[in-house]
Amino acid sequence: MTASGRRRFLARLVAAGCSPAIASAALRAQILPGTHPVDPAAIRAAASLAGLQWTDEECAELSDAMSRLSRAAEGIDRRTLTNASPLPIHFDPRPPGIAVERPLAAFRLPPSPPLARPPEVEQLAFATIRQLAALIRSRQVTSLELTRMYLDRLKRHNQVLNCVAALTESRALAEAEAADREIARGRDRGLLHGIPYGVKDIIAAKGAPTEWGAAPLQGQTFDEDATVVDRLRARGAVLVAKLATGEMAFGDQWSHGRTNNPWNPAEGSSGSSAGPGAATSAGLVGFSIGTDTGGSILSPSIRCGVVGVRPTFGRVSRHGVMTAGSTLDKIGPMCRSVEDCAIVLHAIAGPDGRDLAVPEQMPFGWDGLARHPTRIGYVAATFDAAPNDDARANNERVFATLRRLGCTLERVELPSGDLSYFIEYVERAAAFDSFTAAGLHKGLQPRTSRFLRACELVTAVDYLQANRRRVAIMEEVAAVMRNVEALVFTTLTLDSRTSLNPVLSLTGYPAIALPNGFSSSGSPAGVMLSGRLYREDRLLSLALAYEQAAGVRSKQPPLFAVAHR
Repeated sequence: MTASGRRRFLARLVAAGCSPAIASAALRAQILPGTHPVDPAAIRAAASLAGLQWTDEECAELSDAMSRLSRAAEGIDRRTLTNASPLPIHFDPRPPGIAVERPLAAFRLPPSPPLARPPEVEQLAFATIRQLAALIRSRQVTSLELTRMYLDRLKRHNQVLNCVAALTESRALAEAEAADREIARGRDRGLLHGIPYGVKDIIAAKGAPTEWGAAPLQGQTFDEDATVVDRLRARGAVLVAKLATGEMAFGDQWSHGRTNNPWNPAEGSSGSSAGPGAATSAGLVGFSIGTDTGGSILSPSIRCGVVGVRPTFGRVSRHGVMTAGSTLDKIGPMCRSVEDCAIVLHAIAGPDGRDLAVPEQMPFGWDGLARHPTRIGYVAATFDAAPNDDARANNERVFATLRRLGCTLERVELPSGDLSYFIEYVERAAAFDSFTAAGLHKGLQPRTSRFLRACELVTAVDYLQANRRRVAIMEEVAAVMRNVEALVFTTLTLDSRTSLNPVLSLTGYPAIALPNGFSSSGSPAGVMLSGRLYREDRLLSLALAYEQAAGVRSKQPPLFAVAHR
């Protein structure tokens, strides 16, 4: 056993409740295998932590077996395993024996009204992707002009929002110049050609700082682009910034403070895709890419008044992205319109041979002219729990808008999603095991550090049993979704009784967040919709109809609005 291994083993026994003397005896058993088996008192303490009430006799019987198991675990050689080490185990959100609809493959957009170049390029800061693309293609605006404009806004407004982890200025200018040259020669890479964007700072971009919002990782870089960045580069998009993420993708607090809400900088922008939410809302990028493990696209989208899509689990490759929950992480677009989200998702979706959780036969397409779903389910308890007048008014707007769209609202019941966070935190502990073993957790916020260390003590049996229960929950949710085409909800909390988010995240269903007016304080209110597995096309059609009916997409945060002359 190595010196570091001895320290880790001793620390775990003490954390499990063993006295220093007992822990030392157990450690000696590891150093001298076969001579001094693990002390029964240490086994009893560990069993108690696992919820098992064993007698002294039962613990003594297991002494030799525990010694062998401990030595086997030591042979894992955790030093060679990093956050990027792949797993041979892949979660599939499709319940066993239950057929899943084949998604639409074709991609068609609705007509878009023309837009003429305004007197000043900055007046395009809040334009949609379609509008920017039309101006670039018609040579009214160059990608370089847009890139410089967004870089300037990022520099100017970051002092208020604290949403920029790092500018990628040199890369952005080079990509913009290349896009302009190609467009001048008649090469068209699609609607994203020349459009500036930003990515959450747990997504690798070659050579750029990718620090995961954590002080101990300042200066961390990677020598390749994440798949999502590589795909956007192939479409001609221009990367202008790495955008702030909450520390290790927790919340909106990171190593440089809090990322603020453009509508009310006195409050945070929620997390952990805080930077993408704030930057998109404030018109600092054309669009952005976030990630979602337990609500980290949906929550900042609601708080910042943008549209965010959390796709079906496995829709977008996570290669090159920090692992939080290996069976829960999703990557999706955060934009200023539903249509923009469809365009970006179409560019980044699909298998890459690196993330084996992405299925081969589930293409993403969208018909922007298709009829939207009308059978909408809701869980009454999530609406009845509205905590104040603003929340109740928002709920009323939601139901009124859906009824105007010809939707029928059906009460449904869903199982608890409590296991979502249990599974996520255990998977985080595994993903950051070498980080914690190196003592780097000491440089994190106490809450993050506690979770990473505590979850190392969860038993493998409990984790696997939780995933077995997860399959039963998947089957229950699938039974509900057979009878409705979408679900609607307005709250995101850790309480599974008042939010659908935990169970939908746990089971891998897609969801979209979009603006739904404003609260009495002037901050955005929102609505979230979820649809069937791999049917983001149907979900986006409903969201587009809702967006048009609600009529709030064109709003700009007053502090960052651009005057039109």
